[in-house]
Amino acid sequence: MSHNSFFAKFLRFIGIVLMALTGGFTLLGGIGTSCAAFNPTGFGESMAPLAPFQWLYILFVLMGVVIGVWGIWATIKLVKGTSDSYKMSIQALITGVVIGFIHIYASRALRGRSMPVDAVVYTTIFTLVIFLLFRIPGIWQGVNFDKGGSNGTAGGAAAIILGLFTLTVQHTMASTHTWSGVNYADTFNTAMMLIGSALVLSGMGYLIRLINIRIIGRTPFLSSQHRPL
Repeated sequence: MSHNSFFAKFLRFIGIVLMALTGGFTLLGGIGTSCAAFNPTGFGESMAPLAPFQWLYILFVLMGVVIGVWGIWATIKLVKGTSDSYKMSIQALITGVVIGFIHIYASRALRGRSMPVDAVVYTTIFTLVIFLLFRIPGIWQGVNFDKGGSNGTAGGAAAIILGLFTLTVQHTMASTHTWSGVNYADTFNTAMMLIGSALVLSGMGYLIRLINIRIIGRTPFLSSQHRPL
């Protein structure tokens, strides 16, 4: 498979988008765990069993934020095609799976359920499987993120999708974050709105910039040699 073939570019696009979503989902999951970590007795009987292990859930918050930022950083490296981009992605994903399973086990043992941690972990596992499949020799020859390549479109699309997810997380996570009629997934509404909007706008702006560059580069009368002074 050629590194510049349509199929190779498509697979890199899928990988970058999945990595961005996984990193963002993990980051938001870590932030969301702060409810249980810092005020386990404030949600009735549901979170009260976690109180004796508050220190552990504070660690889950910190690790979730670190792993999420790690995953987003790896995504940026994938877009740039740096030599350590794939390795960093695999490391972030494996760490996310290990910590996630510990989180699931602890929550199920203490309070009998573990959502929405399950969704974050399953998403991480899915992305990890896809990235491991990329290492199949025939596929890796074309996908190989470490060779660089044109991944700008994937980066712009990833920013837009991650932004949309951030803007809607208060709705998608409402069923697992509502106590006494209060949707705690909407606690950071202003911050989520600002961050989500910035991601969508920056992604759209980047894609528009890429399109303009390609048009200018392919249209003779708009090239640098023919552009009016």
